Amino acid sequence: MKKITYLFVLAFLSFVGSTMGQTNDASAFHGAQPTKERYKAVYQLNTADTNVIRHALANIQNALNDPRLKGKLDVELVVYSGAVAVYKKDKPYFEKEVTSLQKQGVIMAMCENTMRIRKINRDELFPVVSYVPTANGELIIREQEGWAIIRP
Repeated sequence: MKKITYLFVLAFLSFVGSTMGQTNDASAFHGAQPTKERYKAVYQLNTADTNVIRHALANIQNALNDPRLKGKLDVELVVYSGAVAVYKKDKPYFEKEVTSLQKQGVIMAMCENTMRIRKINRDELFPVVSYVPTANGELIIREQEGWAIIRP
């Protein structure tokens, strides 16, 4: 028992001694470093709130512009429920941003379940939109594939 106590005390003192000289120097921190070849993120959007939609689109653009992720990022925007407004031709408030993001490789996915419930036809949406059977199914599959799920 004395030997175990002695080893524990030695380990504790070694740990304390190794951390004594450390400081929290904020200028030394530069964020997480990219160690993978590819990164994947799926953004989910389910509200018609224009501020939330603008925020989500800006977040996607910010991620694409991050120098650590440049050329290494796959992004999908999954839209369902009231967020269908982001893809509607008759309310083109977001057409410029959506088209720009799609040209940068972002998958613009629309939930067909929402379309069925809300009686929306494909011709009512921007031509850059892709379709998934259900948003929830898409999010479940993407998460299991290792995609980061972002909820703006």
